[in-house]
Amino acid sequence: MTTPWGELALTRFPEDPRDRLRAWDASDEYLLRHLASEGVPLSGTVVVLGDRWGALVTALAAHGPVQITDSFLTQEATRANLARDGVEPGTVRLLTTQDPPPDRVDVLLVRVPKSLALLEDQLLRLAPAVHPGTVVVGTGMVKEIHTSTLNLFERILGPTRTSLAEKKARLVFCTPDPSLVRPANPWPYSYVLPGGIGPVSGHTVVNHAGVFCADRLDIGTRFLLNHLPDTRGPRRVVDLGCGNGVVGTAVAVANPEAEVLFVDESFQAAASAEATYKANGVPGHAEFRVGDGLAGVPSGSVDLVLNNPPFHSHQATTDATAWRMFTGARRALRPGGELWVIGNRHLGYHVKLRRLFGNSSLVASDPKFVVLKAVKR
Repeated sequence: MTTPWGELALTRFPEDPRDRLRAWDASDEYLLRHLASEGVPLSGTVVVLGDRWGALVTALAAHGPVQITDSFLTQEATRANLARDGVEPGTVRLLTTQDPPPDRVDVLLVRVPKSLALLEDQLLRLAPAVHPGTVVVGTGMVKEIHTSTLNLFERILGPTRTSLAEKKARLVFCTPDPSLVRPANPWPYSYVLPGGIGPVSGHTVVNHAGVFCADRLDIGTRFLLNHLPDTRGPRRVVDLGCGNGVVGTAVAVANPEAEVLFVDESFQAAASAEATYKANGVPGHAEFRVGDGLAGVPSGSVDLVLNNPPFHSHQATTDATAWRMFTGARRALRPGGELWVIGNRHLGYHVKLRRLFGNSSLVASDPKFVVLKAVKR
């Protein structure tokens, strides 16, 4: 990536030489050009919210920025990109969306996230640290910035306007208003599950901002909950890509002897899963982990993996994440262990499972979803 401060070598994480997707886009370039051309002072505390793969903090590393992200993969990409470009460890402070934000913010740079709820939560968390002199600039592709996005900046921080579009990217300029009366933060959000969905009927779900379908039970998860496998006995079960943890919690409710591992690359999701599990006073043992799928889980240590894989990486449609999840599941499963997958019919996961496991069977289907099972031989 070419920046006003030189050329940067950047990759996504995990690094894959076959991946044609870049670790930056036109909105990152637009923001950096603006900072340089307008001479925005970067001597104070610079906070970068929502940096996708570390492109922004790598470019601004000389100013010791603070990165705040919900993504484990983003943090790992950032560490790799900083090292690749010769930045000393510790120069950039890496925080998660679950960490306390800095007490003072002099420059706030916001890469607009896909989730409006996550943006709301993070702006409300950062607002007390923003002062009248804080420079606030958002960036995103035109299709990512809506009237609702601008309204959110205006409601939480102050008057907001946008730039002209360049290469289908746009900037958001916000002037902090210290007299603004901000709304209370509605996150995390809790609700009671409906009946007719198996063991967790009537139980509580807790969602931190940005978790998929945070205000209701999505139809794919509902379908899977009605077709969960029998997990009786002391079995080690993984809720892979756990989201708010409702699937793993259902396993724990049905089988108190189960040892359930909740895994997600989202810090918000892992926190939601833990909150959901604890809110229901479920007996048994559970572990909550943020990471890249099942990396770090010992080979042959798991009896059952339950998975609803995503098929988007930010705005890009890709099966790379699903493939990594399936590959990791096969490695982590014991012989005879099973991977159960819920997915849209059109995604064709049965082809990938047969290629990887040598087998795939249909457990249940409706006009939209399929539940598939693959057994490690």
